[in-house]
Amino acid sequence: MLTRYPLVTIVIAQLFGTSLWFSVNGVGLALQDAVGLSGRDLGLLTIAVQAGFISGTLFIATTGLADRVRASHLFALSAVLGALINAAFITVADNVTLAAVARFATGLCLAGIYPLGMKLVVSWTPSHAGAALGWLVGMLTLGIASPHLLRGLTLSLPWQWPLLLASLLALVAALMIDRLGVGPHLPAKASGGRPWAGLAAFKHKDFRAAALGYFGHCWELYALWALVPFLVTRELTRLGASSSAQPWLSFLIIAIGLPGCVLAGRWSRRVGSAHVAFVALATSGTLCLIYPLIGAAPPLLLIALLLVWGLSVIADSAQFSALASATAPAERLGAALAMMNAIGFGLTIPSIALVTSLWGSQGLGVIWWLLPGPVLGLIAMRGLNRRPAGA
Repeated sequence: MLTRYPLVTIVIAQLFGTSLWFSVNGVGLALQDAVGLSGRDLGLLTIAVQAGFISGTLFIATTGLADRVRASHLFALSAVLGALINAAFITVADNVTLAAVARFATGLCLAGIYPLGMKLVVSWTPSHAGAALGWLVGMLTLGIASPHLLRGLTLSLPWQWPLLLASLLALVAALMIDRLGVGPHLPAKASGGRPWAGLAAFKHKDFRAAALGYFGHCWELYALWALVPFLVTRELTRLGASSSAQPWLSFLIIAIGLPGCVLAGRWSRRVGSAHVAFVALATSGTLCLIYPLIGAAPPLLLIALLLVWGLSVIADSAQFSALASATAPAERLGAALAMMNAIGFGLTIPSIALVTSLWGSQGLGVIWWLLPGPVLGLIAMRGLNRRPAGA
């Protein structure tokens, strides 16, 4: 049975903390009207967050900070700084360069929230990592979707309000985690370590297979999330529906990943994380292939497929993390997960850049740029998938 109170605390804090991630995307259309940002500018701001997250995860992995500093303290500090920087974005939104710097700094702070959240979960619930991480990644998904919800709730208010609300949630997350502390199943601190210690985990064949599968998943995931408002707007236009429905529907398509992660976590306890990850990645990869081919289908059908895609595209993430957690050296778990995150998120930058820059000229065809991720990920993890459920 899961240790419920710590797990509930961590996943709610993850939800609140990661609301910073796509906070600007949630008000993207309003920013285009208010300060004249283009679709390419919004893509740049999304990439800046990803680049900051990558830089941050590399820093905490190579310096050993992820294992030498108490995880709850690093999480709380990162959430506080992220909240302040996210709020400060409001003052520089009309300057693309400064806005990108602010988003990069927000990404740096997120590096102390997401990987450390995974470590905290494992420190409390090591025997049910797949199910517990399913909840954690589900809350990450809901956190990333939340800016669209916040925008939907504040449509009659200035665009600054959703950003300020996201910052407030991050401050609450910091307080929750600081009070919770670290679980008993991992040391609160690790003694020193070599730079790049996280790379040592790649010597293990199973960790390497899980990480390569995760990298393929990352190539697809964030680029799809960046495309969701464009895809939704396309179908609403074809339906002749009001554009006010766009943030609500975008939120739903991304947030449906929460039950996807939870159900995947429960299923993993019966058939194993590798099998669940394989099925989810195969499902989202199939949608990558067929969605552009049926672009003339009824809009409601395409919206339904987007919901299926939103459910499956994130369902494998926690299972890859569980597989990696089980095979990485325990004393360097934080560094190994941070390094895996850094490389995986590094792959999101070219995929986001491709789809956001080419959407205007290629339309639905840009989705095919996502297909190599699932295909190569599935090839990499074939050996893991053939093993028994309990392996």
